[in-house]
Amino acid sequence: MKADICVIGAGSGGLSVAAAAAQFGRKVVLIEKGEMGGDCLNFGCVPSKALIAAAHRAHAFQSSTPFGIAAAKPKISAVGLKAHIDGVIAAIAPDDSQERFTALGCHVIRAAGRFTGPQAVEAGGEEIRARRFVIATGSQAFVPDIPGLSKVVFLTNETLFQLAEIPQHLLILGGGPIGLEMAQAFRRLGAKVTLVQRGPHVLTRDDPELAAIVQARLEAEGVRLCKNTKVIRAFKGPVLEIAGEDGVEKIAGTHLLIATGRRPNLAGLGLAEAGIAHTAQAITVDAGMRTTNPRVYAIGDVTGGLQFTHVANYQAGLVIRNALFRLPVRQKTSLLPRVTFTDPELAQVGLTEAEAAAQGLEVQVTRWPLHRNDRARAMREDDGLIKVISDKKGRILGAGMTGPHAGEWLSFWSLAVTQGMKLSQVAATIIAYPTLAEASRRAAMSHFAPLASNPWVRRLIGFLSIFG
Repeated sequence: MKADICVIGAGSGGLSVAAAAAQFGRKVVLIEKGEMGGDCLNFGCVPSKALIAAAHRAHAFQSSTPFGIAAAKPKISAVGLKAHIDGVIAAIAPDDSQERFTALGCHVIRAAGRFTGPQAVEAGGEEIRARRFVIATGSQAFVPDIPGLSKVVFLTNETLFQLAEIPQHLLILGGGPIGLEMAQAFRRLGAKVTLVQRGPHVLTRDDPELAAIVQARLEAEGVRLCKNTKVIRAFKGPVLEIAGEDGVEKIAGTHLLIATGRRPNLAGLGLAEAGIAHTAQAITVDAGMRTTNPRVYAIGDVTGGLQFTHVANYQAGLVIRNALFRLPVRQKTSLLPRVTFTDPELAQVGLTEAEAAAQGLEVQVTRWPLHRNDRARAMREDDGLIKVISDKKGRILGAGMTGPHAGEWLSFWSLAVTQGMKLSQVAATIIAYPTLAEASRRAAMSHFAPLASNPWVRRLIGFLSIFG
């Protein structure tokens, strides 16, 4: 079988490549051994955000007193919760279905794909030769090597959303985005939650000043965070023996969630036969997502970068431009945004303060607390902060924020970083009042506040006043 493009993996990145190439009239072979839609649709972004939305509703019942509404304990149906999650997945699934891609003109093979040489892949008993190949096989949960863990029944993101009950006591290993999002969600749904984090603070990739706000909220809601803690051994139960700041202790739970990171799906791909260099953590790619085999690209989690759906889609766009139109492309990792969907959300784009310092850049840091935003006050959700990193000329290098729906108003700052905008341009932008996004303009305006007390500026104003 001959094709213009052969895509291995029908997750978000692979589907984006396949759909675009097919719509441009190219012959596409799409190979997927598991569920269409990949991790994001079936085990990741979609079910987790559906669960978080349900948890937000439950929390509203219990936190309405400040609004003059009597608080109440919600009655939560585990069956109804699962039906909600399954329903959201089912509503989105047709967009990622085999039927849709077949209708677009793709030849879909539901089997494992393996390179048999530099220019050929075998799948489902068929040999595919293509002008270009794209590896988009995603990743799976990384399970740490903890004594006794192999004998313990535990959950990962691939099994968590199949639960038929709310855990009485959920133990979570890992203080990254998945661990924190699920910790808060299940706590709001009535579970007791203990989260074990190996390092001194959570969300280690994000600005610690912003992460601290999220951490404080989780602890205020009753999540126990065990920081600087090592798991010595796991026992059936599940029971974890841990060594941390409070010494050695055993914690018994009803369920255990492993959220200690991801590892790429590389097994069985025949990378050596295709001449594709890789490590245990990632396939080696250049700035244009091309592997050491010039016929083969790799995108998404298998490349070892930020593991987000929008990143895979961004990389898919680079591949289409290069593979179909022969345009030079270069991934710009500094432009990639990320959001942790806790409450408050934590959103980041561009450089953090620490990253700028590591690069030896002289930067200015502008902060604007969310409690000075009128909409946040009206919502009684003013626990947050905007933090902007700019160079001496006011050019925006990065921005981070915590607050309600911070991921939504991050888009403004993503545009600013992508287009190399200055704080003066943001300050001059008219934003509707009262909105949460207005805090972005106020943050930019605060950068220029010291000018009001600058003696030279005052003298200039005094001089100009002479003329009437």
